[in-house]
Amino acid sequence: MENIDYTKYLTMLTDWAVTFLPKVLIALIILYVGFKIANKLNSFFEKTFKKSGIEPEIRSFLASIIDILLKFVVILAAAATLGFAVSSLLGVLAAAGFAVGLALQGFLGNFASGITIVFFKPYRVGDWVEISEKFGKVESIQIFNTSIITPGTKTLVIPNGQVTDNIITNYSRNGKIKLKLNIHMPYEEDFPKIKQIILDSLKDAPNIMHQEGIDVGILTYDTHFITLVVRPSIHPDHYWDVTFDCHSRMKAAFSENGIKMAYSEGVELGAIGK
Repeated sequence: MENIDYTKYLTMLTDWAVTFLPKVLIALIILYVGFKIANKLNSFFEKTFKKSGIEPEIRSFLASIIDILLKFVVILAAAATLGFAVSSLLGVLAAAGFAVGLALQGFLGNFASGITIVFFKPYRVGDWVEISEKFGKVESIQIFNTSIITPGTKTLVIPNGQVTDNIITNYSRNGKIKLKLNIHMPYEEDFPKIKQIILDSLKDAPNIMHQEGIDVGILTYDTHFITLVVRPSIHPDHYWDVTFDCHSRMKAAFSENGIKMAYSEGVELGAIGK
C-alpha cells in the first residue's frame, strides 16, 4: 500500500484556509454590520415618514419594502466578498425568481393586492372592518397580509389577496355600527309590552347613540320562546362594553317586571332572578 502524503493535503488545506476563511469572516462581518445598519436606516425612514405626515398604512408598507431591499443589498455585498460574480448571481436570481414566481402566484397576488389596499385605501389602520365575514379593528397593513384584532382580542392575519377578492365592510367610515343582541320572549307575553320594557331599560345606557334610535323586532319563532333582536347604534370601540351592559340591563328589567321564561327542558316557566 502506498504511503499517503499527509503533508501535501495538510498544505493544501492550510492554503485554502488562509485564502478562503478570511473572506468568510469578512462576509459574516458584512452581514452582521450590514443588517444592523439596515435596521437603523429602516427606523430612520419610518421616523422620517411619520414626521412627513405619511399615513400609518403607507408607512408600514414602505418600511417593509425598504427593509427587504436594504438586506438584499447587504447579502449581495457579502456574496461579492466570497468571490461570487454579482452580475451572474443577479441573473441566476432573476431566473430563479421567475420560476419561483410561477410557483408562488398566490404570494404575488397578495403583493399586488397589498399595493391596491395601500393606495386606494378601502380601509386604514385603526378602522373597524368586516373582511371575509371576520369583524375587527385593523392593526396593520403589510405587503402580503392585513392584521385585524377582533372584539375578543384575537389577532387575525388575512392574506391581502383574500381581502380584495371579497366584500369589505368599513364601519369606521360612518363612525358607527349596529349591535345585534338576541333576547328571548315568552309566547304568552305581548310583544309591544316587552319591546317597551327593553327600550325603557336601555334609555339611560351609556355609549349608545340614542339619537339614532334602537331597533327592536321579532327575529324567529323557536320551540319554547320567541327570539327578539335588539339593535342599538354604537361606536365600534364600545362593542363589548355596550354588549355586556345591555344584556345586564335587559335581564334586570325582565326580572323587575315579572317576565317569565321557558327553561331548556321546556317543561315549566320559571322566574328570572336578578
